[in-house]
Order: sequence, then structure tokens, then C-alpha cells
Amino acid sequence: MNLRVKEICKEKGITIQELADNMEMKRESLSRAINGNPTLETLEKIATALGVNISELFDQPKNNTTGIACPHCGKNINIKVESIG
Repeated sequence: MNLRVKEICKEKGITIQELADNMEMKRESLSRAINGNPTLETLEKIATALGVNISELFDQPKNNTTGIACPHCGKNINIKVESIG
């Protein structure tokens, strides 16, 4: 599971240790949760402590394009994804 906790902490100017302190949790326990499979309850606590919506914790594409590399030249090819229906 790719979580954006470290990225959000950096954006907010706090460390993982400070986040753990705010959550009244050991840094090691928080790190294990971030890098493993955290429970919904833990995700909610992290989101609350960071002041973000829980959905913001998850790695999401910035737009509706995705890229692949050309197998011949290695250049990136961007593909726009549109929903059908």
C-alpha cells in the first residue's frame, strides 16, 4: 500500500516523530503502520492528526494521464484516460 504520509508531513513541515507524538504513539509503531497494512482506525488517526481527509493519504495520480515507455526508444508516451459511459 503506497501511503503519502511522509509526503504530507513534509508539506506540513512536521516530522514522522512529531506526527507520532501528536498521535500519542511510538515512532516505530507509526512507521510500521505506514509501511505495512494499517487498519482503518490507524488511517483515520493519521488523517486526523495531519488535518487531511483519509483519501489524501493514498497515492493518487495528479491528473487523468498515465505514461508508458516506448519499447523501442525508451521515450515516455502519455496516454489520456477517459471514462466510458
